[in-house]
Amino acid sequence: MYTTLISAEQLKDLLAAKARLMVFDCTFDLTDPASGEKQYLQAHLPGAVYAHLEHALSDPPQPDAEGKLHPPPDAASGGRHPLPSREKFATWLSGVGFANDMQAVVYDRNGNNYCGRLWWMLKWVGHDAAAVLDGGLQAWQASGGELRSGAEPSHFQSNFEPGPPLRNLVSTQQVAQGLGQPAPTLIDARAVPRYRGEVEPLDPVAGHIPGALNRPFASNLGPDGRFKPPQQLRAEFEQLLQGRDPRSVVHHCGSGVSAVPNLLAMEIAGFAPTGLYAGSWSEWCRTPGLPVEKG
Repeated sequence: MYTTLISAEQLKDLLAAKARLMVFDCTFDLTDPASGEKQYLQAHLPGAVYAHLEHALSDPPQPDAEGKLHPPPDAASGGRHPLPSREKFATWLSGVGFANDMQAVVYDRNGNNYCGRLWWMLKWVGHDAAAVLDGGLQAWQASGGELRSGAEPSHFQSNFEPGPPLRNLVSTQQVAQGLGQPAPTLIDARAVPRYRGEVEPLDPVAGHIPGALNRPFASNLGPDGRFKPPQQLRAEFEQLLQGRDPRSVVHHCGSGVSAVPNLLAMEIAGFAPTGLYAGSWSEWCRTPGLPVEKG
């Protein structure tokens, strides 16, 4: 069972052995939401299922009478990409034929930015056999792995049953209650200019949650697009934390997506699983009365 990363060669071995597994392509582009599926249709791993960030891995916000967007009533988080309920996500997994006895392998061609969302969600519904293809589509191509184009045949529907959560979802209320306390330690995965509040291309307010540390999610990857070695990641997070308890860490970003590479990197480095504030900055800055810090 693979639970964090899987290499292209390891995935080839599983495919050759006809193991019970499903591969998911999570390619996406925030500025062009339709382009990810187009890229998938142009080239993807054999048998891969496309997982659309805004349709499959989020519960899209709905407009009210005034045209303002709000998460659906049963969504598990707020923000720009509200998490669907565990039950709704399990229904999607069943619809694409994913079953409880399968190994999940997730990838994208965006520096592991989007596939981590599905990896985390699988853990959240109790499925531990989920791994990120290290280096994504590019690493698969570099290894000589086969690619296909066009749509894949549909799978028979399964009956995926959620289990107890294996990862911790943190709410806005929990984060707000912890401000000024010894815990939690917040790590913001956005780029430095957004964290500092110098620019804000996506949300109505610029800045960050007071006290949050900054580690842009791309910091976890080496020049080859793969995650850095565990020892290097551990040293970098220890330097960032400066003695703070790693178990207190809660990760966030703009909308709960690009925070996951930091969370995954900490697990690769040997730290215990940490929390995810899925609503992230997009929910925080839209919640009246919450403080904002810049710089």
